[in-house]
Amino acid sequence: MKAFLLTLAALVLLSQVTSGSAEKCWNLRGSCREKCIKNEKLYIFCTSGKLCCLKPKFQPNMLQR
Repeated sequence: MKAFLLTLAALVLLSQVTSGSAEKCWNLRGSCREKCIKNEKLYIFCTSGKLCCLKPKFQPNMLQR
């Protein structure tokens, strides 16, 4: 019975850790992260305060004059 409860507790904790990484931003094209990975660029901040990391092809073009 102890093994069952320990396994159940571990599964509950793991489900909480993995679900936090699914936060999306910028029309669902970006991912909210603590730090952007190699091929991503910071564009805006997420509502949670994390960085909204976008691949360069999804970033909007900035007009230059």
